[in-house]
Formats: sequence, C-alpha cells, structure tokens
Amino acid sequence: MSVKLSDVLKDADKSSGVDSSLSEYKAHFRNAERGESDDEKSEHQTVNNLYYDLVTDFFEYGWGKSFHFAPRVPGESFKASLARHEHYMAHTLGLRPGMVVADIGCGVGGPLMEIARFSGAKIVGVNSNAYQLERARKLTREAKLADLADFIHCDFLSVEAPDESFDAAYSIEASCCAPDKVSIYREIYRLLKPGACFGAYEYCMTERFDASNPHHLRIKADIQLGGGLLIIDDYQTVDDALRTVGFEVLETRDLTLQAGPSIPWYQPLAGSGISFASFRSSRIGRSVTHGTLRVLEALRIVPQGSVRVADTLNLCAAAMAEAGRLEIFTPMYFVHARKPA
Repeated sequence: MSVKLSDVLKDADKSSGVDSSLSEYKAHFRNAERGESDDEKSEHQTVNNLYYDLVTDFFEYGWGKSFHFAPRVPGESFKASLARHEHYMAHTLGLRPGMVVADIGCGVGGPLMEIARFSGAKIVGVNSNAYQLERARKLTREAKLADLADFIHCDFLSVEAPDESFDAAYSIEASCCAPDKVSIYREIYRLLKPGACFGAYEYCMTERFDASNPHHLRIKADIQLGGGLLIIDDYQTVDDALRTVGFEVLETRDLTLQAGPSIPWYQPLAGSGISFASFRSSRIGRSVTHGTLRVLEALRIVPQGSVRVADTLNLCAAAMAEAGRLEIFTPMYFVHARKPA
C-alpha cells in the first residue's frame, strides 16, 4: 500500500505546497463561512479549487474514480453499486446516442465515462478545477472514450456555452459545492433545451436534523469543513430552488431510504475494512493510510502536509458515518426536473 500511496502523491506536481495550501483553504473557508468575503461567488470558487487541488489524489486512491456514494444491496460489490447509481441517472434522463449532455462538476470523469459507455450519449464535463480536468482528459483517452467526451474548464455558475446547448444535464454530488441552489439551477436551466431534463444527487440535511442540537451541529460543521462545502441545504430548499428558476419538478426523494434489505450508504466509511475492495475507504483502512503517511512524510517521500489533509478528510468521513447512523444527512437526495417545452 505504501508504494502505491507514495506514487499517487509524488506524481502530483501541484502537491508540493500541500501544507500551505491546506492552511490557505481553511482560511478562505472560514472567511466565506463567516460572510467576510466581498465577493461570495468568487470566494466559493477559490474554496472549491483549493479543496480539490488538495484532496483529489486522496479520493482517487481511497475511493476510485467516481467520487460519490450509492445505494447498495446485499451481495452487490461497492464498485457495482456506484455503476448502478450512475446507470440509474442515465436511465431516468433517457440518455441515448446522439444526445449531448452536461455533467455539472465532473470530477476526474469516473461517472462521465460510465454514463457515456452505458448510454452512448456524448457527455460534456464541466469543472472549474484544472487538476481534475487534466486527470479526466487523461483517463478518458486511456479508456478510448474521447469521441464521447468533451470538457469545459469554467465555473459552473457561468458555463461557457450558449443558451439551450444541451439535451439533458446531471450533477452527481457536485452542485452542493455551489454557494446557493438558485444560482446553480438557474444556470443549468439556461443551458438546457426546452423540454430537456435535469437530474441530480444532492447533499441534504434530512428532516431528522435538529439545528438546536449541538451534536448535530458539530457533525454538520465537520462535514462542511472536511468536504469543502459552504452550505448543506435541506429538502425544501432544493425543491423550492428548482421551482423558483422555472423547472417542473417530476420527482424528488431520498434514495438512502431503500425498500427491502440494504447496506447503509455510509458502510464503506464505517466498515471494518474486511472487504478488500473497500478497505482503503474503511475506518481501519484510513487508519493504516494515516500511519503510512506519517512514515512517508517523515522520510520526505510525500509532501509535507499530507497527514494534515488526511486528518481533515478523516474528520469528514467520521462525521458522515455518524450523520448516516443518525439519519440526519443524505448524499443522495434525488432530483428529476424538466425545463418546460
């Protein structure tokens, strides 16, 4: 494991200033959180880019190329559950060959590649983070999917594409990085052709979240800092924002509430690590990675500050697992909406 981890981090040229970048991220995060920035929308982009410059290699090492959670049933592998979650989005939106579809906040392109293969549609990944787009382009070429993929480097609140450019759009646990839902949904609405649909898996605090409960508030704060999230909305805020910008809401529901036998969405974070496939993301796996990083950092094999980044991500992972256990947070509030024809 140590060889693979060191290879991941030493190959990332941008990671040479990890320690200072983490301090800068936390300072910008606190300023934005307290409303001390003169330009909130610009500040959110700064926070997003600092965060993903820091954590992308860790995510890819510990989780894979699809940076999201998924519903899972007994007998289903972690990797299969992620693919099924992506297929469900493509199926719901009716994606097919000949369509041009926006992936809002595409990360390193894991879902984009899977959905392109599954549907045959051309997927255009939108992302403000240059490092993630560099990885996405490389991975797409290696997968021989370049003909079905394109990328736009821009803030997803101001996408560099004409009005009515896309036959559909989706966002998988990415629009939560926007400073507010009305702004991001309004931009997606602009990009869609009349009659086209939008789907999303949203981060939300559930109806069980109690804003007067200090423990709940601490959990939420840890998820936000460790997840690069200036806000986490509730169900009603998401639904209202969709309608405010003009969408017809076809369906919204929390996909963590599965009928029949299921494995909790947070199990990969809280599990024992016995499953090799999800060992690195598990509590024990994260502990092993943390210890390995300490040794590699002391030997200067990985950048100084790598352990601090891992600590921040572990804080978020522990908070998410506890939020899932208490049922106060969901990473998959499913949105399906249509722009009127």
